[in-house]
Amino acid sequence: MIASLRGAVSAIALDSFVLDVGGVGYLVHTSPQTLTAVRTGQEILVHTELVVREDSMTVYGFLTKEETDLFRTIQSVSGIGPRIAIAVLAVMDPARFARAVLDEDLKTLTSVPGIGKKGAQRMTLELKDKVAPFAANAAAGEEPVAAEVESSQESVLDTRAAKDVVQGLQGLGWHEKGAREAVEAVLVSYEEEEKGSSSSLDSGVLLRLALRHLGGRA
Repeated sequence: MIASLRGAVSAIALDSFVLDVGGVGYLVHTSPQTLTAVRTGQEILVHTELVVREDSMTVYGFLTKEETDLFRTIQSVSGIGPRIAIAVLAVMDPARFARAVLDEDLKTLTSVPGIGKKGAQRMTLELKDKVAPFAANAAAGEEPVAAEVESSQESVLDTRAAKDVVQGLQGLGWHEKGAREAVEAVLVSYEEEEKGSSSSLDSGVLLRLALRHLGGRA
């Protein structure tokens, strides 16, 4: 078992980064929260989980032990694998997830791509005794981006980052229409709040904001 890795970030993608550890590059799959906090060339310590399948060995890693622990906890539910666990971490923070489980909030749980009503019910049954520490210790999530925009503003989606994030959201399970609307809403809201040109947002930050927007609409 690989419990942790320390090294320099040599490359960053939409859902993963490469960590150079003693000359060996580890491909580490992770959450948007971790991706937005790492930079190329930065030396970091990541808490990791090695997922072994018949045809693959995949490393998942996170900057906080809390995210790693929740990633493992979610997978203890029957029928839930790493893809769903990453989708949960993408949509909500540990505290919000824990509260949804404890409150049996199926609407919030089914806002995660890949989790249907039956899956959400299994989570509330199988995780109720395991998520209390996350509810107690995790910081409350920030308010979601809630702006809705007219679909006519297509120009904001013309950047490379916007197109990459739309594709990334589809990879996480959202339909193209919903993914495009979320990215568009974030970009327009960013410019309206006079934070600067939306083209200055890199794909990692944009992905995290779009996921927060999608989670807030559930």
